[in-house]
Formats: sequence, structure tokens, C-alpha cells
Amino acid sequence: MAYHHKITQFSSVVLCMFLSACGGAAALSEIGHPPRMTMSSDPTLSPDYRPITMPMPPLQAPPSEVGSLWRPGSRAFFKDQRASQVGDLLTIKVEVADTANVSNNTGTSGNGSENFGIPSLLGMKSRVIGNNVLQTSSSSSANGAGSIRRNETVTLTLAGVITQILPNGNFVVVARQEVRVNGELRQITVSGVVRPQDVSEDNVVTHDRIAEARISYGGRGQLSRYQDARYGQQVLDHVLPF
Repeated sequence: MAYHHKITQFSSVVLCMFLSACGGAAALSEIGHPPRMTMSSDPTLSPDYRPITMPMPPLQAPPSEVGSLWRPGSRAFFKDQRASQVGDLLTIKVEVADTANVSNNTGTSGNGSENFGIPSLLGMKSRVIGNNVLQTSSSSSANGAGSIRRNETVTLTLAGVITQILPNGNFVVVARQEVRVNGELRQITVSGVVRPQDVSEDNVVTHDRIAEARISYGGRGQLSRYQDARYGQQVLDHVLPF
């Protein structure tokens, strides 16, 4: 048992040293210059990219009308300048203003008592054991209080690209943006599924019209490194039981 515990401790130490070395190497490579920006590339070539599959209605062939000027599948009589094909660009607006206040108070109490005795044993009065053999009593009480206050505000506007068109016509969009100011690099990523009807006339879609939305706003740099705890400390915070 002690040997297994030592092996576990040794593995934790080796893992901490490995993570620290990886993080340290990345930080050392950026000494003397700001964080490197990633090159613009096809988002579908990213190792983390996965095509999206959603529940779809059965496909139905559009009816053909002889001599009709309306082309089956068209969304407008005249050419629509809004994004409609893979590779087309559209503007995504993110305006998140989330406020939540939750409070909860609970209180419980209880009392109980039990008496157990043997008035008679084998038809005879019990003088040795007595009538009251066991007497128990208990009481309990609990009080709890909790509150949550959250206020989040995120306002972003960035351009995205259609990476996939689902069988029902919905668009899978991905928007990525990097902004570097001095020694800080801010990375913004928005992805999700959009209906063609929710793209406005000026080719803009808001975040509340994006299904399966994933919005990420973060980055790295000199200030971010000082704000994050060391890898060893993060591992110990998860491993230590106290």
C-alpha cells in the first residue's frame, strides 16, 4: 500500500514537471517579443474541427413548374447578396448581458424518542431486566443559506465564414479573430448553427439566433501569465484532499 502511494506521488511530481516544462518552453520562446499570432487558415483544417450533424426532416423534391420564372430552392426573386454558400462571409454580433441573483435559505429540525422494555419473560415478571430496557432520544437541526450573484457583459462584432450547409439548409458558421495589443493577445471564437432566415439584409446575425453557440473570449500574454496559477499549484489544488 505504501509502495503504491509512493508511486502515485512520484507520478504526480513527474506530471507537474512535464507540464511546467511545456509551459515554460512556450513562455521562454516568446521572451523579447509579443505573443505570436496564428496564421489565417481554413477553420475546417483545425485538429479540433468536427462536422456537425443535426436532426433533419426527410428531403422532398421541389415541385417543377413549366414556364415558371421562379427557380426551385430560391429564397428571393432577385439575387440575394446575403451569405448562402460555403465560404461566404457574414457578420456576427455578440451582445451578452447576463445578470442572475439567486438566494436560498433552508432550516430543518426534528426530535424523536424511543422506549423499549420487557414487562414479562416466559410468563413471569422480569425483575432483573426491568420494564425499561432501552430508552433513546434524539434531536437534530440544520440551517443553510446560499446566494449567487453574477453579472456578465460581452459585446463583440466579428466576421465569420460558412463552413458547412446542413441538409435542411441551415448554415454552420465559424468566426475567429485575434487582436494583439502590446504584449497581450486576445483570441475570440464564435461557432454555431444559423438559419438563413435569421441573416439580416445587411448580412448580420446576432448571437441569440445561433443554435449550439460556442463563444470563447480569452488569450495569452504577459499579464495573463501572472494572473494564472502555476501548473504545479493547479495540480496540487486538485490532488490534495485538504
